[in-house]
Amino acid sequence: MKRYLLTTAIAVSLAAPALAIETTDVLDTYADIAAANYDDSLITAQRLQTAVNTLVAEPSAENLTAARAAWLAARVPYQQTEVFRFGNAIVDDWEGRVNAWPLDEGLIDYVDASYGGPSDENAFAALNVIANPTFTLSGQEVDAATITSALLEDTLQEADGIEANVATGYHAIEFLLWGQDLNGHDAGAGDRSWTDYAMGVDCTNGNCDRRGEYLTAATDLLISDLEYMAGAWAAGGEARAELMSDADAGISAILTGMGSLSYGETAGERMRLGVMLNDPEEEHSCFADNTHNDHYYNGVGIQNVYLGEYTRVNGSLVTGPSLSDLVSETDAALDAEMQVKLSNSVMALGRIKTAAEAGFAYDQMLERGNEAGEALIMGGVNGLIDQTRSIERVIAALGVDGVGIEGSDSLDDPNVVFQ
Repeated sequence: MKRYLLTTAIAVSLAAPALAIETTDVLDTYADIAAANYDDSLITAQRLQTAVNTLVAEPSAENLTAARAAWLAARVPYQQTEVFRFGNAIVDDWEGRVNAWPLDEGLIDYVDASYGGPSDENAFAALNVIANPTFTLSGQEVDAATITSALLEDTLQEADGIEANVATGYHAIEFLLWGQDLNGHDAGAGDRSWTDYAMGVDCTNGNCDRRGEYLTAATDLLISDLEYMAGAWAAGGEARAELMSDADAGISAILTGMGSLSYGETAGERMRLGVMLNDPEEEHSCFADNTHNDHYYNGVGIQNVYLGEYTRVNGSLVTGPSLSDLVSETDAALDAEMQVKLSNSVMALGRIKTAAEAGFAYDQMLERGNEAGEALIMGGVNGLIDQTRSIERVIAALGVDGVGIEGSDSLDDPNVVFQ
């Protein structure tokens, strides 16, 4: 009798229709992933802060290496958060403080003679605030005797309204840890010496104390910025509340972020443009030669959001009802197509990552006439474009309004790039 009842129960269970996926549940999962992803970005940035403080207090080759390793580790979760841009205004308004690029690094510190000086486009391209405790900005004398987070955020960041004046965030810290990459299309990243932070007679390139002040201030500011965004996605946070206030707009935000990061931003501005210009300065992380990881984890972030799964830095999994589930209810074949396209693009970006880690640097891939390098990068570009076409079909299948996928001249009107 017990066996009969069990069999009957199974039959009833198999016959019962699956519960419909609620849009609000999909949004909850998306917000949970955002909260965990930004929290991981904060956790790894705090480890970077510890390493930076150690380097500044006790300069050595070993401590510089440790700080660089901590910076690289911090980029892994952060790059996966970029999919929350474009569709969420709160992220877009904030993102430039933490991940702006490219930057005129001469604003911050000494640069090689080949870098040049002030230009018509940017009078502060070679300001070198580390060497100058006072300077004039917009007709006003600025007291920079002490380099603080407030100075970086309120005065130097986008000084004179120029976007290339990047004074804060991951890439300012990257420059201070690695220095300029002067290798062109040859292998090798920046090679700043630890003695740039040494005290007394061991100090190289002058102003080592102020360089340490800048690095500490920039890292402290990064922490406070990430604390803000992690809180904004936590329960009761303003980003989560805004997302949940309108379910249809929330789904539109997800698809806008996926499509824009996939197409205009990564495939276009970060990858295709560099191939067209053959310019190593178009690398996203040009000082550390970490661009291959930047692209790869952007791709992973897009996949995370669609599948409703994110693996945290401690190995735990955040998962729940997903956009994939929602699409599958409408068109199972389209969901399968979308999953394949996402997997293919991550695999193509993974090939770039694997090649770079084996010694074929992204700088080298960008060199004019390097057919193998161009094939690798364009494999990633084409994979991202292909998945964007499937994202567009998802938008149509779900009948979502208000999605705006950002483009790029490098993809949409290449001739403009050379005008």
